[in-house]
Amino acid sequence: MKLNILRADPAGNITLFVLDPVPVGDRAGIAARLMALPGSDVEQVGYLCPPVMGGAGRMEMAGGEFCGNATRAFGMLISRRLGGEPQVLVEVSGCAAPVAVDVDLSGGTARAQMPLPRSVSRVEADGHSGTLVDLGGIAHLVVEDIPPSLEFFQKAEPLFERFPGAEAYGVIFLDARKGTLTPLVKVPAADTLVWEGSCGSGSLAAAVAQSRTDGPFVRAYVQPAGTVEASVIRKNGKAASAWIGGPVILDSPCEIEI
Repeated sequence: MKLNILRADPAGNITLFVLDPVPVGDRAGIAARLMALPGSDVEQVGYLCPPVMGGAGRMEMAGGEFCGNATRAFGMLISRRLGGEPQVLVEVSGCAAPVAVDVDLSGGTARAQMPLPRSVSRVEADGHSGTLVDLGGIAHLVVEDIPPSLEFFQKAEPLFERFPGAEAYGVIFLDARKGTLTPLVKVPAADTLVWEGSCGSGSLAAAVAQSRTDGPFVRAYVQPAGTVEASVIRKNGKAASAWIGGPVILDSPCEIEI
């Protein structure tokens, strides 16, 4: 099988876009084959699809989940195709409406509007308190000052059973003092569990967990392979708007055979 693909690097969260039509039922298997290619550094795969809500383009992740970094990269791709539009509205899996992406092609950055939390709650996992943030297409548990480990993820994983509609979930290991975080994210439908180079939705979840008062909260979170800036504006104690931004590198399209 030959596929036209494009590799994107949004702050180290390496994403492969498949530019050809692929049936939904084949996407998880093809994504697994692409991620397993020799020398691959790909962490996730998205598929370009025809728009259905009036957006300038549509992208669906292999597991049907929402991904903030992939959204930023896809927004830059669509902007480039449209001749450098500074803002585009794109459709992405896990979101019920088009998402705005601000693009600076000359600066190599993109900033995406993010879904607002459906719920935020304080919980405990393995004796540690954390903040559970449900973003609809993905949910995250933010824990502070706990060494990143698969063991903790597995102990915390039952917490996500309360979100049966979440196509993906992760544990965000945050060093609150340094502003660094390490994301471990699972996508059940794609059968992946990945220590991501960076995580856009995880960065937003961290900002939601750390913001306390009304007004803007902005923080750049340094992650294993890149930095993502997350911003939240709270009104009446709740998040009223949210964005993530940072660098994006798009490679040239190419054809491969798998």
